[in-house]
Amino acid sequence: MSQKCANKDAKQPDHLSRYRSNPAEVERTKDLLEIVPKEFTVALDIGARDGHFSSLLTDYFQTVVAIDLMAPEFNFERVERVQADATKLPFADRSFEVVFCAEVLEHIPDLEDACSEIQRVARHAIVLGVPFEQDTRLGRTTCRNCGTVNPPWGHVNAFDEQKLSTLFSKCKISRKSFVGETKHRTNFLSAWLLEAAGNPWGVYDQEEPCIICGKHIDPPLERSLWQRLLAAGGERLHRVQQAFTPTRPNWIHLVLSKMPE
Repeated sequence: MSQKCANKDAKQPDHLSRYRSNPAEVERTKDLLEIVPKEFTVALDIGARDGHFSSLLTDYFQTVVAIDLMAPEFNFERVERVQADATKLPFADRSFEVVFCAEVLEHIPDLEDACSEIQRVARHAIVLGVPFEQDTRLGRTTCRNCGTVNPPWGHVNAFDEQKLSTLFSKCKISRKSFVGETKHRTNFLSAWLLEAAGNPWGVYDQEEPCIICGKHIDPPLERSLWQRLLAAGGERLHRVQQAFTPTRPNWIHLVLSKMPE
């Protein structure tokens, strides 16, 4: 990664800097920036959060418009900040030469609306990055406030190449890459046992709140002997399965070209 990119990352809080320096995240970022079409001037970054990619995209675009559900608080040169919902974008048709959307679609309940809006405002290309064939039963949490079983990191959608092609039917895939490796996959019985035990080993360090009540998801309190036995059984079944699970990519990245209307 260039020194300019490194300097931009240095402006971030310590916990984000640690996350961005993780080898898997470095590889993901590098691949996304490599596949971004470079011959255009205006881009839209959907789900900008802390502005990480918005800032990096200014290396390749004269103007980047960054949107998120909450008004973005970062301040980068040549990055315009807009509070907006991806399912109801406040822009005219074909407003942006390139639309960039990475690690966002897995979080959106109204997925078809978001994909339709992305295609509507894109003029030439769409860059997508999503987890590939993620098993969202793995790492689930149970909200102590409302009792809802949550998917890990608020990932309410899972994707493969066919699903993405269907969602973006007005485009054709012009470039594709797979990044990372994982064997994370579980089975019905293991997932059921862990859920009955209160999902004690879910990703409770996630920032994403409960998908139903919106409260922070805290780890479970003291569990009964019966719950501990259920959890142990579920974990053993999962470990057995892992020995026979093939490795697959962690993420899929696509460049989609708009087809003539």
